[in-house]
Amino acid sequence: MEDKGFTLWFTGLSGSGKSTVADLVAEKLRKEDYRIERLDGDEVRQHLTRDLGFSREDREENIRRISFVAKLLTRNGVIVITSFISPYVKIRQEAREVIGPDRFVEVYVKCPLDVCKKRDVKGLYGKALKGEIDDFTGVSHPYEEPPNPEITVETDSEEPEESAGRVLAALAELGFL
Repeated sequence: MEDKGFTLWFTGLSGSGKSTVADLVAEKLRKEDYRIERLDGDEVRQHLTRDLGFSREDREENIRRISFVAKLLTRNGVIVITSFISPYVKIRQEAREVIGPDRFVEVYVKCPLDVCKKRDVKGLYGKALKGEIDDFTGVSHPYEEPPNPEITVETDSEEPEESAGRVLAALAELGFL
């Protein structure tokens, strides 16, 4: 199978379900013998960007580094699946330009803040609300919703499998699969 590489960029608040849906999409594509690389925020922060904090400048640099890695993989026929809060419209647009507009698919994992707070398995929202974490997106730091994502899933009203299925159907409809 000839693969045209592209990047599937999952964005949304912490706890929205980005990683869960992205993992399901990656699993389904691997079963169909697509070449997949999964880039997740926690893992990237432990290795590629561990020198960065969470200031606006550091968040932007984090996304720049991820974009460069995604570009390299994408141009070599790999489907890159990312899941990063990536809170700013401007930096997501920059990622699109770096990777290539024809190889970038933005997936907005839309979920209300109150639902994300309830799903908070790591206790991050609680710590941020107590002032123990500075610059936490959705609490003391803004999240700019994507104005025109290629795909939107609403994880407060659908199961992860349904969201993943909708992403895969949209990718087929857009001509990526």
